[in-house]
Amino acid sequence: MARKKKQECKGIPKWLISFGDLMSLLLTFFILLFSMGTISLERFHMAIKGITESLGGRKVIYEEKILNAPKGVVEFPDMYPKLEKKKRLKYALENLKKTLKASGIDAEIEEHGSLIRFRLNADRMFPLGKAEPYPDVIPLLKEICLRLKILELPLTIEGHTDNIPIRGGKTNLELSAERAVNVLRLFIECGYKEKLISARGYGEYRPIAPNDTPEGRTKNRRIEFVINVGG
Repeated sequence: MARKKKQECKGIPKWLISFGDLMSLLLTFFILLFSMGTISLERFHMAIKGITESLGGRKVIYEEKILNAPKGVVEFPDMYPKLEKKKRLKYALENLKKTLKASGIDAEIEEHGSLIRFRLNADRMFPLGKAEPYPDVIPLLKEICLRLKILELPLTIEGHTDNIPIRGGKTNLELSAERAVNVLRLFIECGYKEKLISARGYGEYRPIAPNDTPEGRTKNRRIEFVINVGG
């Protein structure tokens, strides 16, 4: 009786050979990308510098684990003039606050990173529902301009109101914008650089206190000088 022939192993499917080649090429490609993906110290410093300056910082300490370099301090020499300007600005605003208080105008200073807000209550500055400042307030506004323009910092003048409707068809948004623009014109006449100054009106839409009480509405009627120390 004849023996049966041993069954031969099946050959590898042709598609599997192509698939294996493809996987090998992809693996080589990703290894190449990984080897090229080293951290650029210069770009890292630039990114950290931007973040630090926006938060009002001056330097950053990095670790060896992050940059594959000895531990050290990255100093930002450009920050020192900005810090000096910020110091001078805060000193000027504190003095202006006292001057305005003596004239019956309440003022507040708020600091948010590289932005400083100088907030003035508008009741003593403008007649009710009107956009032109009182005549005796104009010299005070010019005094603010004189103190700020020497620092040459970007400035935005913001107008804000409460939510009580105005008689005569004008909206609170229009009134706030007109007040801000009128103050801006005074500043330009005073010599503030036009390229550094702008005006915005927000009406009742950015309150800092509830509008359901007389005290809250009084706080919301205001003019704010927003100075960018990082600009």
